[in-house]
Amino acid sequence: MATEAYCVKCKAKREMQNENKITMKNGKPATEGVCPVCSTKMFKIGG
Repeated sequence: MATEAYCVKCKAKREMQNENKITMKNGKPATEGVCPVCSTKMFKIGG
């Protein structure tokens, strides 16, 4: 399941690698992963 997220370093939308579903402090779902090009941490809010 490839989730698209915005990479701040590349300034482009890319598909995350090593996705991990998490729950933020306020209880909302989010997904965090790694950019396949520059290895920067990516984050997307929502389930």
